Amino acid sequence: MPGTGIIAMDKKILLGHGSGGKLSQTLIRELFFKWFTNPVLNTQTDSAVLSAEAPHLAFTTDAFVVDPIFFPGGNIGKLSVAGTINDLAVSGATPAYLTASFIIEEGFPFTELEKIVSSMAQEAKEAGVQIVAGDTKIVNRGKCDKLFITTSGVGWIGEPFLSVSTGKNVQPGDRIIINGPVGDHGMAVLAARELTHFSTDIRSDCACLNHIIQRVKVTCPEVRFMRDATRGGLATVLTELAENRPFGVEVDESAIPVSEATRGLCELLGFDPLYVANEGKFIAVVPLSESDSVLSAMKDHPLGVQSAVIGQIVEHHAGHVWMNTSIGGKRMLDMLAGEQLPRIC
Repeated sequence: MPGTGIIAMDKKILLGHGSGGKLSQTLIRELFFKWFTNPVLNTQTDSAVLSAEAPHLAFTTDAFVVDPIFFPGGNIGKLSVAGTINDLAVSGATPAYLTASFIIEEGFPFTELEKIVSSMAQEAKEAGVQIVAGDTKIVNRGKCDKLFITTSGVGWIGEPFLSVSTGKNVQPGDRIIINGPVGDHGMAVLAARELTHFSTDIRSDCACLNHIIQRVKVTCPEVRFMRDATRGGLATVLTELAENRPFGVEVDESAIPVSEATRGLCELLGFDPLYVANEGKFIAVVPLSESDSVLSAMKDHPLGVQSAVIGQIVEHHAGHVWMNTSIGGKRMLDMLAGEQLPRIC
């Protein structure tokens, strides 16, 4: 069939369009950007910076359809708060307010809904953010898979951090730091969904990152770039960072933290942990001169104990990400074309 992207698929939406990979990019560029295009949206950052005078207003929104809605380490409510707060925080903003909208299937147990709502309240309180507005819709049985939540968030972003989400100041020599092991969220959700008779200690890393990110900002006001590694995992974030840029990215496989339990389950099921979703991990790109102090500040926070420098920005192979493998070879990282794990957020 002629055409590419969405058109090549006869205008049908696939699960892969929600993967965070190439199909997601096609959907966004060929449909949403086509009709919604404007200077704010076209920056393609995790949060839109809206006001013209400092402090600037950052705004973001996200929908959550995770299956199952309860999983080791969290639930759809905790996830909906953390996910939106993290999108604000990695944009350099200080999160301030959230709204929450619920689509609830008829017959959903009230006790489960209260557990979810209470976890949202607790997560917002610990993050220092208020939930100030919301909406609730109830749909007939079978018209919704138990519960869907949409959260929107606003925060304030100071002048020094306006370019953090775009990464326009990234340059060769900068170091790339991650705040801990990758892949735990995706594997925890998969195990809870599909491997109910399989014993595993894997727990989601779902958490609000704004406090540890604040440490990064205080330690290094010159932080070049931040992004949370959610759908598509670490590899997708790195390819987004390098895409269409005059620099390349190099990472060392042996430096990337992966828990033994997650690594083992990935090997058993044929998944690559670099492409598995996280909900409590972010990368920060910082100047070489500041990398040691940033790493120390991150390690001193409970969500960054296993932080590590995993790579650097380089002058060669512009626009691409190469990984030095643990066996001494090299491997190019790219976005997945389709969906590795659906409905993980």
